[in-house]
Amino acid sequence: MNQDELRRLVQGRHAARRVALQALYQWQMTGDSPKDILTQFREERPLKGADLDYFRELTLGVPERVAELDAAVEPFLDRALALVDPVERAVLRLATYELIERLDVPYRVVLNEAVDLAKVFGAEQGHRFVNGVLDKAVRRLREAEIAAAAR
Repeated sequence: MNQDELRRLVQGRHAARRVALQALYQWQMTGDSPKDILTQFREERPLKGADLDYFRELTLGVPERVAELDAAVEPFLDRALALVDPVERAVLRLATYELIERLDVPYRVVLNEAVDLAKVFGAEQGHRFVNGVLDKAVRRLREAEIAAAAR
C-alpha cells in the first residue's frame, strides 16, 4: 500500500468512526433498529470521504455485540455504564468493538480516535474519562500487542 492509499484509508476510517458514533448515539437514545439507522444515514447524511464498509461494520457490529462490549469495559468504570454520559458510552462501545474485533487497527490508533471523538462530541472533560477507561481496558484486550511493543 502506497502513502496515498494509506492516507485515504486512515481518513476514510476516521470519517466512518465520526458518523458511526452519531448513528450509535441515535440507536442508544431511540432504540431504533441499527439497520434502519444505517439506511437513514446513507440516505440523509453526507458520508463523503467515509469508508462506507467500515461505517456499516461499526454501526451494525456494536449493537450486535453490545452485551460483550459492555462486559469488557465495565470492570474499568467508576460507575454503572448506564450512568455514563450517552456520548461517552457510545465512544467506549465503539472503541471496545475495535479493540476486540479489529486487530488490524493498532490499539494506539483506537485510543487516539476515541479520545478525539470524545473531545468533539462529548462533555467538556469526557475525553479524559474515555482515555482513562480505555487505557485500562486495552491492557487486558490487547495484552499481546502491548507486550510486543514493549520489546
